[in-house]
Amino acid sequence: MIRHIIRRLVAGALILVALFIASSLLFRVIMPPSTIMLARWVTLQPVMRIPVPLEQISDELELMVIASEDGQFCRHAGVDWRELRLVIESGGQRGASTISMQTAKNVYLWPQRSYLRKALEIPAALWLDLAWPKERMFEIYLNIAEWDEGVFGAEAAAQHYFGVPASALTRRQAALLATALPAPQRRNPAAPSTGHARLAERLAHRAVRSGPITACLT
Repeated sequence: MIRHIIRRLVAGALILVALFIASSLLFRVIMPPSTIMLARWVTLQPVMRIPVPLEQISDELELMVIASEDGQFCRHAGVDWRELRLVIESGGQRGASTISMQTAKNVYLWPQRSYLRKALEIPAALWLDLAWPKERMFEIYLNIAEWDEGVFGAEAAAQHYFGVPASALTRRQAALLATALPAPQRRNPAAPSTGHARLAERLAHRAVRSGPITACLT
């Protein structure tokens, strides 16, 4: 009986892994939704998303997001092991999610934090970073990131907050959008609080001095 259950569990796990690998290869050419989008569609809630290629997203936004979210994006292979080790040593009080890990979570996993999700997120990010070019990884990330309730992706966010396409975002607008990502439903890039505006200003100054952190996107 126990062996039968184990066999069924192993078979189910192998099927899930095969589906994950197959879908990741499909998503090299098809823009995926996020699990949050899927949940909103299922519950008949509105979703605003306008997928665009990376070339139609402002270089300023690309720089600001990488500087804010994952300065080592072009250098690591999906996981920043050094940062992850520092987080573990500090008791896990701060995040260590790379853009690859966040993309894996957004496409395949659930938003609530847990050790199980993190345990799945790490190998998923390692595979996706191998399966997708860096440009594709970042393109997917910028097209599924949530910037407000029901507002997903850089193009929708640019139009929603500033009334311009993502390609026309200024440095200040890009910095405000990037610093809103950690708390998209509490920070309004179009009407930032004093603290939010200060964060964006500091990010803009730091980003332009950060060196070739977007080199893998060219």
